[in-house]
Amino acid sequence: MAFLIPHLIDRSAERYPDHDAFRWNGRGLTYAELARRANGLARFLRENGVTKGDRIGVYLNKSLETAVSVYGIMKAGAAYVPLDPLAPESRVAFIVRDCGIRWLLADAAKQAVIGRIAEGIPELAGAIGIEPLPSGGLRTLSWDDIAVLAADSPPESGVMEQDLAYIMYTSGSTGAPKGMMHTHYSGLSYARLSAATYGVNHEDRLGNHSPLHFDMSTFEYFSGPLAGATTVIIPEAYTKLPASLSQLIDDERLTIWYSVPFALIQLLLRGALERRDLSSLRWINFGGEPFPPKHLRALMRRLPQARFSNVYGPAEVNQCTFYHVPPLAEDDDESVPIGRVWANAEGLVLDDDDREVSPGEIGELVVRTPTMMRGYWNRQDLNARAFYRRPVYNGYEDVFYRTGDLVQEMPDGNLKFLGRKDRQVKVRGHRVELDEIENVLSTHPAVEQNAVYPVRTAEGGTELEAAVIPRPEIEADSAAIRAYLAAHLPWYEVPGEVVIMAIFPRTTSGKIDRRALRAQAEENRAAPSPDRSEESKKLV
Repeated sequence: MAFLIPHLIDRSAERYPDHDAFRWNGRGLTYAELARRANGLARFLRENGVTKGDRIGVYLNKSLETAVSVYGIMKAGAAYVPLDPLAPESRVAFIVRDCGIRWLLADAAKQAVIGRIAEGIPELAGAIGIEPLPSGGLRTLSWDDIAVLAADSPPESGVMEQDLAYIMYTSGSTGAPKGMMHTHYSGLSYARLSAATYGVNHEDRLGNHSPLHFDMSTFEYFSGPLAGATTVIIPEAYTKLPASLSQLIDDERLTIWYSVPFALIQLLLRGALERRDLSSLRWINFGGEPFPPKHLRALMRRLPQARFSNVYGPAEVNQCTFYHVPPLAEDDDESVPIGRVWANAEGLVLDDDDREVSPGEIGELVVRTPTMMRGYWNRQDLNARAFYRRPVYNGYEDVFYRTGDLVQEMPDGNLKFLGRKDRQVKVRGHRVELDEIENVLSTHPAVEQNAVYPVRTAEGGTELEAAVIPRPEIEADSAAIRAYLAAHLPWYEVPGEVVIMAIFPRTTSGKIDRRALRAQAEENRAAPSPDRSEESKKLV
């Protein structure tokens, strides 16, 4: 019986020993090899002081070693903590210190950074994948040293399904990262539910586009091994070259894809799809942010054999709803629903006083699901606010995670995502939903992508600004776009400025970095522009 996440690769090693579990850059790692290498890593960690519940950092660029790391750490009874290899050094150091990490699994490119981090955090005991540090004091081994330690069985760890499996950090509203604690039970529950929802089997080949520190990666790292499928880790360089990425999908004959919409839009617009054979793709999942209907419709036409699903769920619950997208009408510019709460979970829509709203009314989605995190690491203040507790009988409560997302139940029972509670701002006393403006902007024929964000004015007030990436074949005009918005939105929802950009700043998970856009806008607006104010009056 599988009750720990590492049991997934052990079972697949028994059933499909010579089947590739993971592939990267044309190289494969079979289930039998993965299990043995993970066992060896686990034994080494245990012999060097790692005990049940310890946290170990995975500070690797994409490679086959990421899979060995994830499963070796969990086989040792520890929890893996994925660290963004592109993050600023200060952020990495914060997480190492905050999480009490004593071992890092890295690669040679991180040599200098780890050396500096080790100087400031003497508790750090060792690192795998780097050369010995000049200062000494940190035990180091190469990945070749670990490979020769491959073993047929893991060490005894004493771990049960309710113990920690991984801690994934995400940005907090205050700017300090917060760590979400997931257990073997929540990770396995997600693997089972997602594999069942999307029919994953041992003949599938999954494209792992997301980095390890992004929660979407758990689909390929957990659900794939559950089914005995092959996960193809997409090298980072390919994620920035749509034509090369589409060639990789073709060459590897991928069958299931899961990413943020941005990656799929880039494939559609710049991936040379007309020159590729992508007939192997049978299911395309997307999530993380809304998919503009015009782009989704075009991609569905380009890949008619594939099924498309909108996947929804904050990283705190992995996933909780899905919507299998039907054919979209040409004149349908409505945002795609997030669907229904999936099996073995319950969702409620609550008002500001935690009372259930009637169908059709807007409220916050709260979710009770076995895929839910245990809580935030070292953040009791956040834990007190993150959960809604519904009394059932004396001394017993149902615990729901507060998603912070506003939804509306449609007449057909599907949920429509309306935006974040914290994406609601006030402009001149009016409540404004930024997502509503973005939805309207996405319908403009010249707009390929857009983002709307509030900016502080020199006078201390709040104004709206929009950033737009235009479609390459259509000339975009800021004034015309604002006039279009003025024709579709109340005057107070029309951004004071529409900035035409060639590229957006993005987080390492591929989402638009609205904080960076806002910071740049506020820097540019240090001196108010009378001309822009006059133009705003004309349009609204």
